[in-house]
Amino acid sequence: MRLISQNTMSQYSTNFLLLPIPENPVLDCVPNKIIKLVVLGGSNVGKTGALYSRKFTIDGEQISLQVQDTPFVSLEDDNDSICCQEQINRSIYWADGFVFVYSITDYDSYRVIRPLYQHIRKIHPNANIPLLLMANKGDLLRARQVSSREGLQLANELGGTYCEVSARENCEGVHEAFQQLCQEVGRMIGSCNGEKRRGLHLIRPKSPNMQDLKRRLKQALSSKGKSATTL
Repeated sequence: MRLISQNTMSQYSTNFLLLPIPENPVLDCVPNKIIKLVVLGGSNVGKTGALYSRKFTIDGEQISLQVQDTPFVSLEDDNDSICCQEQINRSIYWADGFVFVYSITDYDSYRVIRPLYQHIRKIHPNANIPLLLMANKGDLLRARQVSSREGLQLANELGGTYCEVSARENCEGVHEAFQQLCQEVGRMIGSCNGEKRRGLHLIRPKSPNMQDLKRRLKQALSSKGKSATTL
């Protein structure tokens, strides 16, 4: 699989979203897996705000990849929470995995990531969240405001993987990062044993035992009968 980027009019305002293009023709059949990723981040990090869908093969398995690149989010005045559109909340609920994007030339875009993750946790408090933290505009080293060490520390804190790329100059690095995230999400989907899912793989309680429910109902009815006799 190879990925190509879409460039904007500005030399350094490269759209971040990448389109997966299969190197070999993919048969027109139902994919084995559908992987849904959402791209999130602040303004001016290189995002498109569009939905893309492609079929490709990874590890010998046919995959349908759907990528929702959302509008940018911004920090509230208290700097501890984010302001985002309802469309972003719907995308968060919809997704199987997340790509957090910031620009190494914009420290404010880096500061958005932690409260953004906390916002996702409010929507999916008990979910396993596969995520990729991607530092974009890695070619603009002279304008760097966020160090690689800071990015790696944040990724470790959030339990995700980290990579620093230049979507404008080196799409192969982005390709490898996306592929790794797809593989992680694919393994999680496979662990669901084919059960129907929606959005993230939530940790659900075990199904109740029907015999146990009948026993409890019988006990409750018996208790009510004894109470009525006493009265």
